[in-house]
Amino acid sequence: MTEAWVATSPKRADARRNIAAILDAARECLARDPDSSINDIAKAAGVGRVTLYGHFESRAELVSQVVAQAIAESEESLSAVDLTGDPREALGRLLEASWEVTQRFGSLVVAAEGAIPADELREAHAAPARRVRKLIRRGRSAGTFRRDMPLEWQVTIMQSIVHGASLAVHRGEITASQASRLVRETGLAALSG
Repeated sequence: MTEAWVATSPKRADARRNIAAILDAARECLARDPDSSINDIAKAAGVGRVTLYGHFESRAELVSQVVAQAIAESEESLSAVDLTGDPREALGRLLEASWEVTQRFGSLVVAAEGAIPADELREAHAAPARRVRKLIRRGRSAGTFRRDMPLEWQVTIMQSIVHGASLAVHRGEITASQASRLVRETGLAALSG
């Protein structure tokens, strides 16, 4: 019994290393180029296509796993943002932090939009949307944010601004350093009455 465990343990450790290498390579490749192929990712991970497909059934599944990791890291960062005090200032901090997180993952946002079903993307945005929704509600109650449009539309606008900045940086229309200010100012302007 011990011999069987010894014989299979290295393989399991190798598999874990391969999976980690593939996920890291996919994250780096997709952050640079959202159209990175399976071949590009496998080469960057130092594995063959067969090995990659042995762990991930499709490119979409791989992208989904990378996005899940990115969302977990993003959630950790965004949950640390101070949302107390003036709702306008708190939302400004949250928008800037959201942009920083989005920028950290580069074109991964673009890759996700092209590879992951819409319902999975909505679920991925559920926790950040709840945070934004709560803050906008607070600002609406305080008279800081406009109340003449649906709350859910306002949440969608905030998400769209951050994602739009990512696309604009990817296309070279603005720089990453310009995006932080533009995201904050555009988001706050959209909510001002």
